[in-house]
Formats: sequence, C-alpha cells, structure tokens
Amino acid sequence: MHERTTRKSLVFLHPFSLAGIEEMLEPGTYIVETVEEMIEGLSFVAYRRISTTIEMDVNGLGQRARQVVAIDPVDLQKAQERDAIKSPSGLLAHGIDR
Repeated sequence: MHERTTRKSLVFLHPFSLAGIEEMLEPGTYIVETVEEMIEGLSFVAYRRISTTIEMDVNGLGQRARQVVAIDPVDLQKAQERDAIKSPSGLLAHGIDR
C-alpha cells in the first residue's frame, strides 16, 4: 500500500483549543502531519486520509519535550477559522508546507 505524508507548520496568533486536548494551547507555530494512503483499483490517483496529528510541547518538561496527538482535521480547520476571526486583519494564519 502506498502512503504519503504531508507536514505543515501552522501559526496560531491566539490561544486555542482542540477536541481531545484538555488544556488550551498557547499561540505559536505547530507542526501538523497528515498521512494518506492511496486508494487502489481506481482509474485515477486518489488518496484517503488515515491520520492527522499535531506536535506540541509537554507542559513542565522543558522546550525539548514534545508530544504528538491525533486530532480531527475538521476541528483543526475550525480552530484556524476562530483564530482568524480574532485577528485584526481577519485573515487565516498561513500554513507553511514542509
């Protein structure tokens, strides 16, 4: 089975929350990784998402301690939209492909 992984840096300008994560997340840059698998047997190339994760600091363990948490991409999109509404320009924070 063929898989592809996409990593993006997303910038949040305000504190935000995501379903499944108890604490509010601080403003900053977060790495979001999406893994997709190729759908076999089609006459064209198509992928289905199998996981989306966000990398974040572990509270109380210093800057180098990181954890990866599975998230819902729809919830992430809503958090980005809420962040944009709070921004003076009303623009979505830019995602940077890696």
